[in-house]
Amino acid sequence: MTPYPIFILADNQDITRAGLYAYITRYFKGAHIVEAGCKRDLIGELDRCERGVVILDYTLFDLRSVEDFLILHKRFQDINWVMFSSELSEDFIRRVCVEENVGMVLKDNSGEEIRSALICAARGERFLCHQVANLMLTEIGKKDVHNLLTPTEIEVLKLIARGRSVKEMASDRNSSIHTIITHKKNIFRKLDVNNIYEATKYALRAGLVEMIDYYI
Repeated sequence: MTPYPIFILADNQDITRAGLYAYITRYFKGAHIVEAGCKRDLIGELDRCERGVVILDYTLFDLRSVEDFLILHKRFQDINWVMFSSELSEDFIRRVCVEENVGMVLKDNSGEEIRSALICAARGERFLCHQVANLMLTEIGKKDVHNLLTPTEIEVLKLIARGRSVKEMASDRNSSIHTIITHKKNIFRKLDVNNIYEATKYALRAGLVEMIDYYI
């Protein structure tokens, strides 16, 4: 029995599939590889798969939106994904960058980065190519959040994203618990989020906190 997961190629470019076959058979000898030409085929393969890696060209596959992908991602939570496209939009990157089992690599990346993305996914780890990692560290999204929230609300959002409790935030800011609760409610309303998890993802996407702050 192969120790490797099943590799599912969800890419409609013949040359890309041929290249992926070459990489996978070279570094994962004996691994099982299947193809999915459309969303329906992909779901069928995922339903039959207990442990798998999906290599998906998001921009060319028949997914209507990032929400379409996130529904799939939530449905098959044990699957590891590698987004493998010619380019990924800033909006897409911000939406999925906090999902632990979604890696991203571009088709013009070096062979070493593509290899690393496949190996990490097979291990259940996430790999981000240098372009995506650099983009996540830039100021994308900050303008929007600064237009929506007051400076005080932004500082409270940062504390929320760092896992501080209401009591701790009140102590940090020399404020009352009631004041912090009011700020928190206003933040949730303005950002159209429903809980701390969603607020934290927003803060990460907006670049208000770095990934290392979140995991600490």
